[in-house]
Amino acid sequence: MEGTNPVNKKLAAALSGGAVLVLALSGCSSDDNSDKLNSWAKEVCDAVQPQARKIEAANAAIQKETSDNSTPEDVQKTDSQAFQDMSDAYKAIGAAVTKAGAPDVDNGETKQKNAVKELNTISASYASLQKQVDELNTKDQAKFADGLKDIATALDKLSTSGSDALKTLEEGDVGKAMAQQESCKSASASPSATTG
Repeated sequence: MEGTNPVNKKLAAALSGGAVLVLALSGCSSDDNSDKLNSWAKEVCDAVQPQARKIEAANAAIQKETSDNSTPEDVQKTDSQAFQDMSDAYKAIGAAVTKAGAPDVDNGETKQKNAVKELNTISASYASLQKQVDELNTKDQAKFADGLKDIATALDKLSTSGSDALKTLEEGDVGKAMAQQESCKSASASPSATTG
């Protein structure tokens, strides 16, 4: 195996799936909704936008650190900071959804609570990944690469699971209201990372 490069590329690919999760917090079609729902959507979208940017920046940092000349120390430092940022961002999105309260739709309170729980779980997962990265042995290239592989696998799972409650929250009128918000439009329009 030629060092940590291919593994960190895998890490970057897995991460881009996670970024999609936040960008899912933007709706699709637009429709006339209640003022109450629109103001809820605006509050959430305005709070999500800077966090979506933070997640994309963390994602980009990990992808940038996949070059062959990166030392394990550099990779560790970058990945650790990126996971910290992602953990903070998901926690902030959860706090924003909590603060906004339940959307004015059927089962709004349940949908909101489930989404917040999910966001906090994702935040905790990234914090746990950060701890794993920090504990990797950078002195031993092979051990470091193996450790990164485990983290990439965990990250892969994280990016493919856990967005069900968010999707449920954004169904129907909530999604439509969010689609009308400028901040949600710009959050979803930003270029997503390419996998590979």
